[in-house]
Amino acid sequence: MTDPITVSVVMHRFTATVQEMGEAMLRTAYSQILNSSRDFSTAITDDQARLVAQAEHVPIHVGSIPWAVKAVTGFFDGRVRPGDVYLLNDPYHGGNHLPDLTALVPVFHDGRLLFWSINRSHQSDIGGSTHGAYNPAATEIWQEGIRITPLKLYDAGELRDDVMKMIVTNVRHTDDFLGDLRAMIGSARVGERRLLQLIDEYGAHTVMESVEDILDSAEREARECISSWRDGTYHGEAVLDDDGQGATDVHVKATVTVRGDGLTVDLSDSHPQVSGFINSSYPNMMSAVYMALSFLIEPRTPKNSGTFRVVDVIAREGTVVWAAEPAPVTLATNHCAQEIAESVIKAMAQACPERVIAGWGRRFRIAIKGVNPRTDKQFIWHLFHARPGGGASPAGDGWETAGEGQAMGSSKFGSIEVAETRFPLFFEHHEFRPDSFGDGRFRGGAGTVLKLRMETAEPAVANTAGDGVRHPSYGIIGGRDGLPHRYRLISADGTERVLKTKEIDIPVQPGDVFLVESAGGGGYGPPDLRSTAAREEDMRNGFVTAVPSAPELEGA
Repeated sequence: MTDPITVSVVMHRFTATVQEMGEAMLRTAYSQILNSSRDFSTAITDDQARLVAQAEHVPIHVGSIPWAVKAVTGFFDGRVRPGDVYLLNDPYHGGNHLPDLTALVPVFHDGRLLFWSINRSHQSDIGGSTHGAYNPAATEIWQEGIRITPLKLYDAGELRDDVMKMIVTNVRHTDDFLGDLRAMIGSARVGERRLLQLIDEYGAHTVMESVEDILDSAEREARECISSWRDGTYHGEAVLDDDGQGATDVHVKATVTVRGDGLTVDLSDSHPQVSGFINSSYPNMMSAVYMALSFLIEPRTPKNSGTFRVVDVIAREGTVVWAAEPAPVTLATNHCAQEIAESVIKAMAQACPERVIAGWGRRFRIAIKGVNPRTDKQFIWHLFHARPGGGASPAGDGWETAGEGQAMGSSKFGSIEVAETRFPLFFEHHEFRPDSFGDGRFRGGAGTVLKLRMETAEPAVANTAGDGVRHPSYGIIGGRDGLPHRYRLISADGTERVLKTKEIDIPVQPGDVFLVESAGGGGYGPPDLRSTAAREEDMRNGFVTAVPSAPELEGA
C-alpha cells in the first residue's frame, strides 16, 4: 500500500496539472468564447477511462468525458500509440454536443498506456446551417454542425494534413478555429508532460496505486455524506419553456431514492424527446446527474469517478434526457442539463434541506454575425455579458450576475473594454437589475440590465439560444422565484422587438440596441425569516427599490 502522504501529494499534483492545462488554454486560445469567457474544461482519466482529476471549469463538460475516452479506445482498439492526438465531438459517440470539441492525448510510459490528458472546449463555430454553433431551427443533428466521431488527428506524432483540412473547411472563421484547436492540443500536451514528470519522480506503480486510493477515498467521503441524508423516495420536476419547434412546458422529472449511503436517480418519466435542440445525449444526461450530486455533497470532496460510484441512474431512451439519434441536441449542455440537475436538487430538498440550492438563472445567449467596419473582416460575437443571478443557499444570498446553473459561475463575461476594442459594440449600460431576485431568508442574486449598441456599418444577423422567459429561477424551502429574462431589440426609430429564446436570422441594423434584463436567482427559506439588517443593506445597495410590506417583514 502507498502511504497516505504520498497519495495526497500525487492527488494534488493531478489537480495542479489540470489547473495548469487550463491556464495554458486561457492564454493561447484565439476566440473570445475561450480566452475571455473560459468555456472550456481540462481533465485526466486513467487507462480505464476513469475520471481522475478535473479543474474547476465547466461542470457539465467533465462528467461525460469518460464516455469520450471509451469511444476513442473502442474505435482504435490496439491502435493507440505515443504521439497520437484524437478528436471527438459527436454526442452519440461520447460527446456532450457538437460545439464541445474534445482533444485527447494518450500518455504512455515504457510502452504502456497509463493516462489520457484531455481538453474539451466550446467552439465559436462548428459549421451547420447557421453561425455560432447553435441552430434553433434544427430538427436533426446534421443541421447543427460537422459531426466528428473518434478521429486520429496526429498519428504517432505526425499531423494528418488531409484530416485537418477537411475539418477546417467545414467551419466558419478557420483561422480562429485553428488557433483554438492548437491551443487545445497544446493544453493537453502540457498535461502529458506533467504526468510523465510525476511518473518519473514516483514510479508508475506508486502513481497508479495512488489513483486507486484517490478514487476509493472520494467514494468513501461521498458515501459518508449521503449516509446523513434521510432515507426515502423523493420527487422533483423542472420545466423548460419550449423547444423552439412548438413543444411547450417540456418537463424533466426525477425520482430519487436515498438508501443508506447510495442514491438511485430515475429520470424515465421525463418528457418524450422533442423536435427541437433541447434534447440530451446519454453522456450529457449522466454528466448533469453527476453535476447535481457534486453540488450536494461536501465541497472539498474530489469530483472524480470514485465520487460518482455512489449514484445509479435509470433513464429511458427516446426521452428528452436521453434522445435517440438523430435528434438535435446542441442546447442540451445548457437546457435540458440544467433542468436535469434542478429536478434532482428539488427532490433532495426533502432529504437534505440544509444542502440544496435555489434556482440559478437560465442561459439566454445571442450570437451576432457581421462585418467589423474597423477591419472589414467578418466576426462572430457571443453574448456572455448580462449574466443572470445565482440561487440562494443555506450559506447565504445568491451571487449577483453569477451566471447559469449548469456553469455555476465558471463561464465568465470578459472585459467590456476588450470586447469594445475587438468588436463593433458599445456597452451603453451594464449594471445590476434591482428587484430581479427571489425573496427569502436568503435572497437570490441579482440579474443584469444591459444596453448594447451595434456599431456596424452594414446590417448584421443574430440568433438566440436559451430558456427562462416563461419559467424563472425557482425558490426553495419556502423561498420565492426570481424574475424571468426579458430581452428586446430596439431600432433607431424606437420600435421594440421582444426576442424569443430560440430564433434564427434576426436582422440587426447599425445603431440597433439590445436591451437585456436577465433573470435573478431564486430565494432560500421563508422571506419572513430574512433579517432586518439584510433588508436594510439591500435597500442601501440599490438591489431593492420598494420596501416590503409589513406581512413580509413579520418575524424579520
